[in-house]
Amino acid sequence: MREGYQPAGPPVRRIQENVLASSERLLLTWLCRRMPRWVSPDRLTILGMAGAALVFLGYVASNQGAMWLWVAILGYVINWFGDSMDGSLARFRAIERPSYGYFVDHSCDGLATLLILGGMGLSPFVRLDVALFTLSAYLLLSIHAYLAAKVCGDFKLSYLAAGPTELRLVLIGLTVGMFWLGPAPSNVASMSGFDLVVTSAAAILVILFAFRTSQVAIRLAASDPGDG
Repeated sequence: MREGYQPAGPPVRRIQENVLASSERLLLTWLCRRMPRWVSPDRLTILGMAGAALVFLGYVASNQGAMWLWVAILGYVINWFGDSMDGSLARFRAIERPSYGYFVDHSCDGLATLLILGGMGLSPFVRLDVALFTLSAYLLLSIHAYLAAKVCGDFKLSYLAAGPTELRLVLIGLTVGMFWLGPAPSNVASMSGFDLVVTSAAAILVILFAFRTSQVAIRLAASDPGDG
């Protein structure tokens, strides 16, 4: 769930309660003040996508050697910079394009997530079916966030005190672990330790989706009574 843009139309309350939110906002504001005029939000979005492509390349190339994982880590940093700065810069310069930004930003978010988890699944460290299950779980929670923003006016950008930045840090830590530990298998259903970690994360996302969907459905049922 990206933090750059929100839906057009009536004001939407952005809910961002992740641990690093305030510190990250100070850093992004500092960067916005120093950003050259030729740097535009669209160019930052493209940079963020280039970072995701670099993550994909690093994971896939790690079949040839673990050193390629550092390319994936560099990709995460570039992806964070472009993804976090595009909307921040648009707001800082008061040049927001709500409908265009919301559509392009979240479309890129889906593609970036596919590149990251697809690349991980094509690496020697995580099974492809595990990576695709995690991708499905992440997109489920993303869909919930977009729907809730439309019907409730709440655009939730963090869950369990974690947002996109914290998630990237976890993935970077996981990638460093891949470099040092290698694709050692475990004895649980022919899954590596990395498979188990990623599967557990996917299960948490699915549980969050089910819980949050139930909460919103109950809230809507109370405010929108009918014969159902």
